[in-house]
Amino acid sequence: MMYYLGIDLGGTNIAAGVVDESCKIIARAERKTVVPCKPEGLVDDLAATALEALSSAGLTLKNIPWVGIGCPGTVNRDTGVVEFSNNLYLHHFHLKELLEKKLGAEVVIENDANAAAYGEYHAGALKGAKNGIAITLGTGVGGGIIIDGKIYSGSNFAGGELGHTVIVHNGRPCNCGRKGCWEAYASATGLIVSTKEHMLEQPGDKTSPLWALSNGDINQVTGRTAFDAMRAGDPLAKEIVDSYIAQLVCGLANCINIFQPDILCIGGGISNERDNLLNPVRALLKTQVYSIHSTKQTQICRAALGNDAGIIGAALLGK
Repeated sequence: MMYYLGIDLGGTNIAAGVVDESCKIIARAERKTVVPCKPEGLVDDLAATALEALSSAGLTLKNIPWVGIGCPGTVNRDTGVVEFSNNLYLHHFHLKELLEKKLGAEVVIENDANAAAYGEYHAGALKGAKNGIAITLGTGVGGGIIIDGKIYSGSNFAGGELGHTVIVHNGRPCNCGRKGCWEAYASATGLIVSTKEHMLEQPGDKTSPLWALSNGDINQVTGRTAFDAMRAGDPLAKEIVDSYIAQLVCGLANCINIFQPDILCIGGGISNERDNLLNPVRALLKTQVYSIHSTKQTQICRAALGNDAGIIGAALLGK
């Protein structure tokens, strides 16, 4: 039996998992990501999380062929350098070299959204697709593109940054330096910002579901607040959710118009809304994609692997 180790390095958590030949995670470990990250501290945390996961599986580094890591940002797989990661504040970070020295094992790195898409392609919602896209709605908006069964990352490994396409000219500032990026509106972070803006612009009744769910404190708003309040009958929350879905669909339609994938799956925390999100997304997309009259349409579905996609995809990168 072969075993693989994958690490999903996110803006909030570092998650590591041991994956078997059937793409099942048999052991895992997790810790918080320290942001901004000091290179030495980040490498220490990655190594500790990896070793903890292996220990939980009763394995050591000798039992795995490589350590795979999915990291947000522009990740040069050939050189092993994270050239830029806006959410982690990393610039020209020699991740592969430093972690290999720390662990004494081969390290393979890839963009985190690409790794998640690769996981979905091997064991999840994109399995069986020739061309597929995985969108992750988390701290940012991640995009992973699979073309003819291979990760597409462009000539400089910066391809696939779908979250940094602009949907509102001169709109909200984004951590990448642009304004109006899809990520600034469609991520969980963007939804929180939108919810707060609407609540402050229309404070209304402080006993309304929006305010009640936030305990009367605007700083307690989460990515779930608007959806939960909408289900509780709050009309302002319904307005927020409708606006959010329209902004999400704007970017999704762009993705489909460019790549026309067989399947586009949506993951990340907001995808846990399931049909409350996907049904209106599908309905609105039908009116916006250029291929509206084509007999074959892109299938829109929820990512199947949840937060495990990044771990599984990272673990299999060496293949």
